[in-house]
Amino acid sequence: MYPVTERFLARLAESHRVATEVTLFLTDGRVVPLEHIGGSVTVDRSQAIRRTCTVTVPDPALIPRTPTDQLAVYGSRIRIARGVEYGDGTKELVPLGVFRLDDVSGDVNDGPVTLSGKDLAAVITDDRFTQPWTSKGTVVGAITAIVQRSLADTAVTATIEDAVIGTRVYDVEADPWAACVEIAAAAGATVYANPDGQIVIATLPDLATAEPVWEVAAGEGGVYIKASRGMSSANVFNGVLARGENTAEDVAPVAALVVDSDPGSPTYWGGPFGRRPMFYSSSTLTSTAACQTAAALKLAEAKAPNSSGDISSLPNPALEPGDVLRVVHPDGSRELHQVSAFTVPLDESGDFPISTISAKEDA
Repeated sequence: MYPVTERFLARLAESHRVATEVTLFLTDGRVVPLEHIGGSVTVDRSQAIRRTCTVTVPDPALIPRTPTDQLAVYGSRIRIARGVEYGDGTKELVPLGVFRLDDVSGDVNDGPVTLSGKDLAAVITDDRFTQPWTSKGTVVGAITAIVQRSLADTAVTATIEDAVIGTRVYDVEADPWAACVEIAAAAGATVYANPDGQIVIATLPDLATAEPVWEVAAGEGGVYIKASRGMSSANVFNGVLARGENTAEDVAPVAALVVDSDPGSPTYWGGPFGRRPMFYSSSTLTSTAACQTAAALKLAEAKAPNSSGDISSLPNPALEPGDVLRVVHPDGSRELHQVSAFTVPLDESGDFPISTISAKEDA
């Protein structure tokens, strides 16, 4: 969860005024606050471009008519934040993302005007390789080089233990962001743009050990509105076979199979669940040890119960995918859920749907 004060979290469950801020960054260096009347930010870890936005502005005069107009879609960016007003003249805002402005449209006479955008990973994915690109060295170094090829001033933050990768040559027209995703996967990690517009390399927190960051509880003083729950064995695996073959470095093929070896686990390899392997291959893996590390990290996520939850609560703009929530239902039962996707409104709307990727009972 994005760092916020305890006062902020307590305020979410109370009656309060919502504070929002939309800032336009123009290509000539000007920074302009945008008056707005609505919109939303959608965050979804299953998408390559994790954060997308829409913003509704009332003034139809902002509809661009030439490439040099204020809201022309030729490099401008918008930064969005939502938070709370405390009633004493102060407020606390949480960033929801930095977005490339992609579309502007609306009624030319009466408005309103709708802006839409994608997070900065879109800048990288659209900057396709125009000549072969060679990635080598380490996971963090290789991803940083690709990111800063398109976004020279963008910081890359890694919370993983860096790992050596084999040389990988990407062809002309290849998607650089897909390359970043592949390289991160060699360390069992994901890569994404965070709310501050930085690029992050991280692994998914383990539901079994991660501390809940927020409680969604029913009853007086709680933020719970409603919830549903389901479970499926689809896309649950109890073994990962990681393979690597790197002809560029003349390295012989390598492989490692890592399985759920805990007899007490419901997904124990060869137990009642059976054997359900998944497969991952990349030329970035050049040793058995590298394959084993990548397979072990991927297995931690692959064997998680495919529980789905749809929770509605009062909005919390500080949430991030992977966060673990404690959900307390009206009957008093408690569960831990891991956040997958949500949409943050930019108005006073009270409904805040959260999709989760795994869940378990909370002791």
